[in-house]
Amino acid sequence: MSDELVFYTNPKSRGRVARWMLEEVGVPYQTEILEYGTTMKDPAYLAINPMGKVPAIQHGNKVVTECAAICAYLADAFPDAKLAPSVADRAEYYRWLFFAAGPLESAVINASLGFAVPEGREVTAGYGTLSDTLDALESAVSGSPYITGETFSAADVYVGSQVSWGLLSGVIEKRDAFEAYARRVTNRNAYRRADELDGPMT
Repeated sequence: MSDELVFYTNPKSRGRVARWMLEEVGVPYQTEILEYGTTMKDPAYLAINPMGKVPAIQHGNKVVTECAAICAYLADAFPDAKLAPSVADRAEYYRWLFFAAGPLESAVINASLGFAVPEGREVTAGYGTLSDTLDALESAVSGSPYITGETFSAADVYVGSQVSWGLLSGVIEKRDAFEAYARRVTNRNAYRRADELDGPMT
């Protein structure tokens, strides 16, 4: 089996999150830029990701889609990068990685689209309210420099990407804790390399 690592992306997509993670891992990879509505829907790519969206990675004969899964996979596949805690110490790592992939992303995207949960239906939404979700997020980024404590991890790539985008778009309130966390996690060489490779977000 070839261990070639191929990254499918578009610079104006969530692929920027996976790019940052790849740069943190620091292993060689091939980039395939796909376009919305054309090459993302080609049969060749649909065989990689039937959703016809990016990002995706192919590592040998393994395919991983969804940003949080890509971050977690790469941390495990390349342990020398030290981007995942030991298995015994992963409670906070898993908790906030999947919080960001579930409640936080849902709440932020719904807010950006102007969707409000009908009054009395907050339990059905899963995340409750945007305010509840942001309060929980604030608690996560306030107690220590990083999500798992003193050490940066793959969870910070994903959570940090969500926070940074939310602040930029105006959907996440500019609370001091969020802005400080975003500065900490993006003040990294890997983030700067990824940002340079992908270019401006707009």
